[in-house]
Amino acid sequence: MAIKVGDRLPNTTFMTMSADGPKPATTDEVFKGKKVVLFAVPGAFTPTCDRNHLPGFVQNADAIKSKGVDTIAVTGVNDVFVMNAWKKSSGAEGKVEFLADGGAAFAKALGLSIDLTERGLGVRSQRYSMVVEDGVVTSFNLEESPGKAEASGAENLLKNL
Repeated sequence: MAIKVGDRLPNTTFMTMSADGPKPATTDEVFKGKKVVLFAVPGAFTPTCDRNHLPGFVQNADAIKSKGVDTIAVTGVNDVFVMNAWKKSSGAEGKVEFLADGGAAFAKALGLSIDLTERGLGVRSQRYSMVVEDGVVTSFNLEESPGKAEASGAENLLKNL
């Protein structure tokens, strides 16, 4: 069953890139006591994610944070090195936190994994955006098609803040 508004995020661990290299970050470390906008992509550098989804959050970062948001974060089923390269190439550094879900543990725990093996991508995350306050989902936008970033896009999410 997929996560919904009112649910608490499951306890999982992401990988993030620090100045000292890869380091784990638990769900509590990312979300506890904070208002966080989280969006998920099927894959870093994939066309819709790279050209449509992430850029909206980078461009609207100030507007989103002006609504009392502490952190804007993106997660994807990619390794921490790919997520870090995407952060650097996208101009998102300092605006969006990148949370690698390399084994899809977070996506699976949310009930939002999708098997894209037939497209050569393996198990990935569905595309969505959510507002999370102190670990509890207060707004949730699931994209109907992985090739679109409308319901889960930054402009639509801003309406929910």
